Amino acid sequence: MSAIAAPAASGETRHGTELTLVLFAVVLTLVCFTSVSAAYTDALPSGLLEDGIGFAALAVAAHVAVRWLAPYADPVLLPAAIALNGIGLVLIHRLDLAATTRAHAAGQSAGTADAPLQLVWTVIGIVAFVGVLVVIRDHRRLQSLTYTAMVVGLLLLVLPALLPASHSTVNGARIWVRFGGFSFQPGEIAKLALEVFFAGYLVRKRDVLALAGRRVLGLVLPRARDLGPVLLAWAASLLILTRESDLGSSLLFFGIFVAMLYIATGRRSWLLIGLVLFVAGSFAADHYVAHVHERVQIWLHPLDPATITNQSYQLAQGLFGQATGGIFGTGLGQGRPDLVPFANTDFIASTIGEELGLAGLMAILTIYLLIVMRGLSAAIRTRDDFGTLLGAGLAFGFALQVFVQVGGVTRLIPLTGLTLPFLSYGGSSLISNWILLALLLRISDAARRPAPELPAIPDESATMVTRR
Repeated sequence: MSAIAAPAASGETRHGTELTLVLFAVVLTLVCFTSVSAAYTDALPSGLLEDGIGFAALAVAAHVAVRWLAPYADPVLLPAAIALNGIGLVLIHRLDLAATTRAHAAGQSAGTADAPLQLVWTVIGIVAFVGVLVVIRDHRRLQSLTYTAMVVGLLLLVLPALLPASHSTVNGARIWVRFGGFSFQPGEIAKLALEVFFAGYLVRKRDVLALAGRRVLGLVLPRARDLGPVLLAWAASLLILTRESDLGSSLLFFGIFVAMLYIATGRRSWLLIGLVLFVAGSFAADHYVAHVHERVQIWLHPLDPATITNQSYQLAQGLFGQATGGIFGTGLGQGRPDLVPFANTDFIASTIGEELGLAGLMAILTIYLLIVMRGLSAAIRTRDDFGTLLGAGLAFGFALQVFVQVGGVTRLIPLTGLTLPFLSYGGSSLISNWILLALLLRISDAARRPAPELPAIPDESATMVTRR
């Protein structure tokens, strides 16, 4: 753990370290790809060489872009993301093979495979990743866009609610923009825009929000007049919940704001206030929002005979699959994760748990933990308050999304419908996470870059001696 927790000293570029880790991530992906093919055909995949060269070229191109545009950035973040993205492609391909096998057994034609499209989204995501590094050469420039980011984020959030349900609703959640064969989740980009807004706003208002109020049970509570921002964020999250039936985004946005508020002010009372508001909002949603009430009942009674054939079928099958996987899993391509509805999106963690077991799931979570730790380290070490808040918000939001998604699949909390970053199928999620990674690398580059040397101050005594 000490080697993981201790990043390289400032001023070190570590080009070789990053390239080695990137190549390791590529090899790991190809080994998993080969394992899946061997389980289905007892032979190497026919396109192993071409696919391997293509994926390696894509990963190395991302590495070259980082070393050119952000030479001092943390050398671990990019390889970790490539490993997750590559494993996600393998898992989606594995589920495509299962769907094809089931279709042929039923005498039906196989539908369109998802893995090739996910590969296209990967290319677009990495292009967006490089584009962010090219355009944003200094993360502090984003602070001037604080209120622009707020407007953009709010517009993207409310856009699905303004569209007809036929163009915005999938599985009860009104979070999509769908026209023809194109679909996109604007909330994924809204998340990033609002994190920029939160960071800029809290930097400007931090002194006011940190003013002391009354002391109650050892906690210094804020003044009543300063509760406006957190109440507004709470009301906005409830509006998302009631209008769009999006439990995941509601929890994510409110959690990010409260966490960044605590980081900005250092007052634990904000965490307590946020927790109280969250509990009150959850209680109200359970009683007055049908979609949320159904999710809570599924969480409490996943094996109830009255619901297991319809509402709780997905969660029950996911739990059965994880139990089948045990500690070390059934092996890639040797389980039945395809029995779980939406196994390549909402329940991809269940796919990992069944075929790679608890050990494999813990390994994936360790990679996520590594990204979060490195992101928080960059935030702490950066030299400006805006960069600290933005980096911490990005890292915490990333961690919260992983916790909420895996927590729902493992029945720790109710299901929310969030995707697992870099692993789940979906273009909007993948692109937004590559953009998030670019912002973290930009902040990391600024934090690790050597400070400019100050001009030497002439020695006045030596000058006087010379004049004499």
